[in-house]
Amino acid sequence: MSPDLRFVHLADVPETIPTLTRWFIAEWGPYYGPNGPGDAERDLGSYANRDRIPVGLVAFAADTLVATAALKPASLPTHTHLTPWLGALLVAPAHRGQGIATALIAAAEDEARRLGFHHLYSDTDSASNILQRRGWQPLESGIPTLRNPATLFRLDLD
Repeated sequence: MSPDLRFVHLADVPETIPTLTRWFIAEWGPYYGPNGPGDAERDLGSYANRDRIPVGLVAFAADTLVATAALKPASLPTHTHLTPWLGALLVAPAHRGQGIATALIAAAEDEARRLGFHHLYSDTDSASNILQRRGWQPLESGIPTLRNPATLFRLDLD
């Protein structure tokens, strides 16, 4: 991992939203693409908070934007009774495999604690190993999504 990796609130760097919007559309085309139900720019704009969810974090290596994640009140439409969620976790392809996602997850966990939460949920079709290495517990697998079946995880923050 880059020793100069730093995390900031999306609210402090709104100029990154156009780049992140392009990343979201490229990564999650079935949802954010032209035929999908999502609006990446609107979702990212809603994450521009500091003291309440949804809250977005972005990661920089030196002055280069490399990743983002958000704490959200909901994620899976079938699990709206669970909150809050770690989601929108995305590392730019050129920066994957360097431990950035793991460090960003840790930063998001710290942010959830700062906001007073005692647990956190996440669903993923690609980062199960990272979450499990950080102590997240799988609750349910094979959850249908627009991309691939996902696994639901929970982390106790206390």
